[in-house]
Amino acid sequence: MLAIKSKTGKMNVPRIVALVFLFLILSSYAYASQSTITEAAGYACMGEDRSRRQTEQAALEAAKRNAIEFASTYMTSETHIKDFELEKDLVSAYANATVKVIKELEKGWYRDAKSGDCFRVKIKVEVIPDEKAMEKVSKTKDVADDPSAPLHVRLWTDKKEYKSGEKMRIYIKGNKPFYARVIYKDAAGEMVQILPNPYRNENYFQGGVIYEIPSGNDKFDLEISPPFGEENITVYASTSPLGDIDLHSQGGVYFVMTKAKDIGARTRGVTLTGKSTGKGSYASEFYENKAEVKTRSAK
Repeated sequence: MLAIKSKTGKMNVPRIVALVFLFLILSSYAYASQSTITEAAGYACMGEDRSRRQTEQAALEAAKRNAIEFASTYMTSETHIKDFELEKDLVSAYANATVKVIKELEKGWYRDAKSGDCFRVKIKVEVIPDEKAMEKVSKTKDVADDPSAPLHVRLWTDKKEYKSGEKMRIYIKGNKPFYARVIYKDAAGEMVQILPNPYRNENYFQGGVIYEIPSGNDKFDLEISPPFGEENITVYASTSPLGDIDLHSQGGVYFVMTKAKDIGARTRGVTLTGKSTGKGSYASEFYENKAEVKTRSAK
């Protein structure tokens, strides 16, 4: 696990570190996921062959289809990949996307003069592109550093394995400006939000820049201590402000009070401030990445 050790002395000038080839070798990409978060509405009418429940389900499915269509349009208009094959992979990825409902925003029955009883639903969703197609896009040379490509955030540590007493350094870098939350989960299941923290509340980062944790005004060190085992760091990133989770400030970091299973969903409750395609709807790019590390005793 990490022992969060407070620092003493004067605050340092915020520090941005240079890319070192060794860090790329030691990077751990146990999990990575790009998606788009948006809102969409759908409706359906009963007719003679649908029950009320079937009509409600049909409206929901219509909303999901509309979400996929909008997300695909948004991504192809917001990203400008010059490589034809990559562009084709991106279109294919969203054509075969799945939809996860984040929140039900509105729903209700209404009477249509021509169609009779109808149901409308509006939902906030995460549109998840086809994984294999997105792997082709993300693994292509230079795409991870191209600001015109879909949001991609790298996450790595200075080593893959740490001994008791050693200090850990964490690094993040995005291909375009993004908002981020970085959470560390130790071998005992305890979670701390190490960025943003009580001394570094800013969670907006420039693209193309490597950020080091801890650094700058951070008043803690990430020192390895028992219990030991498999541990991980997760970065949640979006082109829009992230949703809130429950935190408790202590020792220069925030202890996470939200249950582990709810962190992803609540973080994805982003404030949609992305560009519209002209139909009054908005979308935001989302990216989640995880790095795994091992901790052990010094013996």
